[in-house]
Amino acid sequence: QVQLVESGGGLVEAGGSLRLSCVASGRTFSYDTMAWFRQAPGKEREFVSAISWTGVGTYADSVKGRFTISRDKAKNTMYLQMNSLKPEDTAVYFCAAVRSGLDTVVINWRYWGQGTQVTVSS
Repeated sequence: QVQLVESGGGLVEAGGSLRLSCVASGRTFSYDTMAWFRQAPGKEREFVSAISWTGVGTYADSVKGRFTISRDKAKNTMYLQMNSLKPEDTAVYFCAAVRSGLDTVVINWRYWGQGTQVTVSS
């Protein structure tokens, strides 16, 4: 059974940093693109960042220059380093794996984690 488990969320002041992790089990994703999405209360889930199997990262404009995506294939784990956090980054952050189509489209992703809450206070 495939599972994606996020961790690392929490409460942080504006300007602070957090590092999210997404541990995959049940199969390897070494040759798959993986991604982070987020969903704020009352809003739709939105794309944050994706990383290809070769390690190339892409980012939403809203997080570019502040967030860095990475992965450790040996640990079947993906990370999201979030710096210079803003109150508008507050959301539940989800990891996703195996997509068919554009990275930014939610329904294109096959596997999802349960999410981890990130709250940024002003």
